[in-house]
Amino acid sequence: MPGTSDRETVRKLLATHGRTYAGQAGIHLRNTPQPLYQLLVLAGLLSARIRSDIAVASSRALSEAGFRDARRMADATWQERVGALGRGGYRRYDERTATQLGEGAELLLDKYHGDLRRLRDAADGDTGTLRSLLREVPGLGPVGVDIFLREVQGIWPEVAPYLDKKALQGARERGLPDEPKALARLADHTDPAVFAAAMVRAALERTAPKGGTDGGTKDAAKDAAKGSRAGTKAGG
Repeated sequence: MPGTSDRETVRKLLATHGRTYAGQAGIHLRNTPQPLYQLLVLAGLLSARIRSDIAVASSRALSEAGFRDARRMADATWQERVGALGRGGYRRYDERTATQLGEGAELLLDKYHGDLRRLRDAADGDTGTLRSLLREVPGLGPVGVDIFLREVQGIWPEVAPYLDKKALQGARERGLPDEPKALARLADHTDPAVFAAAMVRAALERTAPKGGTDGGTKDAAKDAAKGSRAGTKAGG
């Protein structure tokens, strides 16, 4: 059984770090097409080797420009997407990301009518299949998929508990269990997305270098390098 010291550590982490990245970006997450799409975009932005606050600000800038669903993103010009990213401070990868956002929106429209709930239905409750389908979205590498699934697990319960390497790192560094099932038991009735976000933020507080990201800079950099070589799926 989890000890009281572990529960106290979790309580303190939740009090300090218990905020999802979707919430920080102003996304009122629910199981409807627009906020799910906004989360997908945010996950891609966060997975690049750019500070998470810049990724969040750029997500907000895209939303303020009206690009809140796949149709509006696809209909926007490349320059309009670049401009919105620039206003959020996302300048390092803005041109490539603007292209990937357009391509990703077109894919979602073609395969799922712009509705990520259809992608969820296609996975039929299997998280591995869900990961594979998400990886098809340009600009969304393994790190971006982890971010999306961490954040969506509160409304897609078949995904929970979703505690990826970065969340487990945060737990381990605070002396908590780094085995997913044992760690998840400490969440009690906390929203699993909030719980996972607290673990991730705890890891970043101690380990992220300047310019670090939500997903972990080394993994994100590998994704970016793969995407540059293969023309696909790297975060940002």
